[in-house]
Amino acid sequence: MLEIVKRSLEDDKAIDPVVISLAGKTNIADYMVVATGTSQRHLVAMAEKLRDRLKAERARNVAVEGAEEGGSPWLLIDAGDVIVHLFRAETREFYDIEKLWSVAPPRRAAAGPG
Repeated sequence: MLEIVKRSLEDDKAIDPVVISLAGKTNIADYMVVATGTSQRHLVAMAEKLRDRLKAERARNVAVEGAEEGGSPWLLIDAGDVIVHLFRAETREFYDIEKLWSVAPPRRAAAGPG
């Protein structure tokens, strides 16, 4: 799945795609991919092509959120093991989710004697 996502975004000229491993951080997915589009039209086109490419590879239940709103600066594609966030530049900078999800999870204190 991840390779299909990366190749699709590269083919569609996504700006600065970043892959974040979610191992040990959450069980909602294995990876998160964040990328920027040059315009609303670019975001929607990337999301639609990615959805179609994933479905062609027999991915099930690929959901695109935000495209139906007509002007959302943030689109989310849920492909099961991979979650993709497509942003307009100013929105990506504002939310900075790469920083949020790239931080290592806190270590749990070892239970010691009483």
